Amino acid sequence: MKNSFLGGSLLVAILVVAIGLYSAAFTVTQNQQALVLRLGSPLPPITTPGLHWKVPFIDSVVYLDKRILDLENPSQEVIASDQKRLVVDAFARYRISDPLKYFQSVGTVEGANSRLATILNSSLRRVLGESTFTQVVRDEREGLMARIREQVNREAANFGITVVDVRIRRADLPEANSQAVFQRMQTERQREAAEIRAQGGEAAQRTRSRADREVTILVAEANSRGEALRGQGDAERNQIFADAFGRDPEFFTFYRSMQAYEASMKQSDTRLVLSPDSNFFRFFKNPFGNPAPTADPAPAAPAAPAAR
Repeated sequence: MKNSFLGGSLLVAILVVAIGLYSAAFTVTQNQQALVLRLGSPLPPITTPGLHWKVPFIDSVVYLDKRILDLENPSQEVIASDQKRLVVDAFARYRISDPLKYFQSVGTVEGANSRLATILNSSLRRVLGESTFTQVVRDEREGLMARIREQVNREAANFGITVVDVRIRRADLPEANSQAVFQRMQTERQREAAEIRAQGGEAAQRTRSRADREVTILVAEANSRGEALRGQGDAERNQIFADAFGRDPEFFTFYRSMQAYEASMKQSDTRLVLSPDSNFFRFFKNPFGNPAPTADPAPAAPAAPAAR
């Protein structure tokens, strides 16, 4: 009986020790840091990973992330120094650098994001409000983001937070302004295109007019030269005809008659309507082309003697 009681007591003691050891031990991973709260009061933070100990049932452990955390800031309108409205979409990356201060000031990631978003919005309006639209969009964007990061980091240090980076993802005109700018750019490009087309049409018309004038001049010169050559040819032909006629008038007459026969008698129609005594076919009647001799008229009858 006594041995059973001692065995049961020993078993209970071992069980209590095991539960105490299990409650007293906790681990911290590589991507975590921990705060031990003793009756609600935080002890120095634990940043080294491994196995650690606490007082069971008195201490509690709060784990905080050691990794870089994201803050996605909603888009907001900012007025630049040149009075142009900008829609700015920015984000921040931060880490918890002082766990104790972080826990005492904000407590959770949601609380940190809320406080940090307010600081980021204020810094965006302050820095971008001192810059022009061109500086924000194109010229000094990197420098402006560095200034915003410095300002946010300076205020976030009160919460045990270190801001790693601040980036402006998009900085553009509002939708209505963008549409108006697009319409203005489209109108300007259409005006330039119409002007270029007009200049091209004018150049084409000048080229066409010059070409037409040159063609007219070339055709006129060619016609003039052709007429001159034709006149010279006609003169030479007439001269040859005249020389030929002067050398042998009978042959020339025969040759011209043959040409007239060839021109008048076509393959499709060889009918001619001529007077019977026409001289056109005289070479058909006489190889020398002489007209046929006409019969002498009959002598007149002697007059009857007058009656007495």
